[in-house]
Amino acid sequence: MMRFEIGSYTALKEALIRVCAEMNGASPEVVFDCKLVIDELVSNVLQHGGGRAVLTVERGRAIRISVRGENKFRPPEKSTLSPADAERGRGLYLVDALVASRTYSDKDGITVIIHDKP
Repeated sequence: MMRFEIGSYTALKEALIRVCAEMNGASPEVVFDCKLVIDELVSNVLQHGGGRAVLTVERGRAIRISVRGENKFRPPEKSTLSPADAERGRGLYLVDALVASRTYSDKDGITVIIHDKP
């Protein structure tokens, strides 16, 4: 299990480098999906969740990613695609398109599961 406390986009980049280094044997597609999902979730928490995020990544039969902020920022249960002319609002929609499931709890924050393809 990897755990990171992230308070800046520089720290997010460093965490992404370390997570990717631990993805031995994962397909390039799974590594890409993990990078995008972590980047979107942590960026959202840095912006809306109090400015600091706790990222936890566990790899077993699937990859479990949890991101929690300082406040209890709770994303909408169902994501929607923002209008084409909107400058933001696509991140959660992209996350939902890539993950097998997304849940929220006060303890763990946002948790997603990505299936590790052979």
